[in-house]
Order: sequence, then structure tokens, then C-alpha cells
Amino acid sequence: MIIAVDGPAASGKGTLAAGLARHYGLPYLDTGLLYRAVGLAVTSQEDSAEFKQAAIAAARALRAEQLTDTAELTSAGAGVMASKVAVIGPVRQALFDYQRDFATQPGGAVLDGRDIGTKICPDADVKLFIQADSKARMERRARQLEARGLEVDRYALYHQIEERDARDMLNPHGGFYAADDAHLLDTTLLGIEAALRAAIAIVDSTMALKAGH
Repeated sequence: MIIAVDGPAASGKGTLAAGLARHYGLPYLDTGLLYRAVGLAVTSQEDSAEFKQAAIAAARALRAEQLTDTAELTSAGAGVMASKVAVIGPVRQALFDYQRDFATQPGGAVLDGRDIGTKICPDADVKLFIQADSKARMERRARQLEARGLEVDRYALYHQIEERDARDMLNPHGGFYAADDAHLLDTTLLGIEAALRAAIAIVDSTMALKAGH
């Protein structure tokens, strides 16, 4: 069973995808970490003429061990850099095979990102698109950062999320949009447990329908 979970930054898609993976005993990949790792690798070249080529090279050389430092990878700065490298077509192509191989392993997997249901796994058994309003997403991300002992400028964080949304919506290579057959789940007013129960119910009902039950 392949479960594709998409949605904007801080919508709760990562938490829900990880919860679904635990519930169904499936391997899980946060595909956003791939782009964050590439973005971090080229941060020093952000304003240089070589930025695009450096990002492409970093994507092609990416290794699994680069995804282990989740504290750095999930920082607000890494998110900004991820959205900048994600608009580069050859970067997306370089990471495509990595994601497809993970998704199609025996038994299936859960993947979350921005274009899983539309580009990476258009044949996924279940597709969810997680959404929440910008203020709720800002507050969630702020609490995550504060839990690590970091100071948070909520005004700046809110505008980072808004700017990333705008950049992602204009991205010609991937999706800030739901697949036609995706199930929408708005988590604005839902806590983690309630959102996970709702997601599990969607997966169970979808698979039951496919099985003819």
C-alpha cells in the first residue's frame, strides 16, 4: 500500500504521515528533507551565479546520511532554501528516482511532500492533501522551534510561510495543489490525535472501497 501525503509547510502533513506509517507498519519518507538537504548544501552560494548548477550537483550527489540531522533540516532557514532549489527542474529530476524507489519497495510506503500524489506517486493507493490556514501553521512551527529552545519571531515566521506558499504556487515543476483524486483534510481546528484519526479513517474507507467492501 502506497500512501501519498501532500500539503503546504507546517500543515501537519509530516506528523500525520509518520503516524500513518506507524499505524500501518510501513516505511516512511519525509521527501521535504531531500530538498532541505540540497538547499543547506548550497546556502553559501545562494546569491552567486553558480547557485543553480551547485544545487543540481548537490541533488545528484545526495546520500541518505545527509538526512539524519533533523534539527538543522527542519529549521526555518532550511525551509526557505528548500523552496528555492525545488523550482530547479534538474534538481527535482535528480531526486525523483530516489523517491520512486522508496515508494515502490515491497509492501509499500508512506511519503509526504508537495507533489507526491501528482508527480512522484500518481498511482498511490491513497492520496491525502493536508491543509490549514497560515496563522495556524505559523503557530505550530513556532512551537516546534521553541520546544528546541530557539527564540521565534512570529511576525517573520508568518511572512516566511506566506512567501513560501507564494513561491510554491508558482513552481512549474511541482505541486502546491491537490491531485484530482486526493482526499482533503483541513487540520486548522484539529489536534494531532484527532487529525490522525481522521486520516486513518480516510485510508481505511478508501482501501475498503477499492477492495469492494
